[in-house]
Amino acid sequence: MNMLNSQMAAAYKNQQIMTASPEQLTLLLYNGALRFLAESILALEKGEMEKSHKANLRVQAIVREFMVTLDMNYELSQNWAALYEYIENCLIEGNIKKDVQQLNNAKTILEEMRNTWQEAMKQAQQSKLAVR
Repeated sequence: MNMLNSQMAAAYKNQQIMTASPEQLTLLLYNGALRFLAESILALEKGEMEKSHKANLRVQAIVREFMVTLDMNYELSQNWAALYEYIENCLIEGNIKKDVQQLNNAKTILEEMRNTWQEAMKQAQQSKLAVR
């Protein structure tokens, strides 16, 4: 039964991703990065170095994806690129030095960026509704 639940959850997640708008996909990526970062921190605190390392690498991959998809024609994108570079540096330093504080620095900024993105999505949706 557990295997069936796992398969159903995977199918649901796949459907969610396939039908998501670009804005929703970005939010899903932020949430995924934060989930993997929390896993990395928890594993590091428990002394599970390999598990922490693998979760950290997943966060780094998401952050790099954010970096390469920025449209650098906008000043805002340049600011976000600098934040992503800082986050990536914190992740790398935290991973190499096994430094939870560095990982928490990255987490704080990622949470703020995710919350900003979420708020922008809400405002955009409200604007669409107001125009109708």
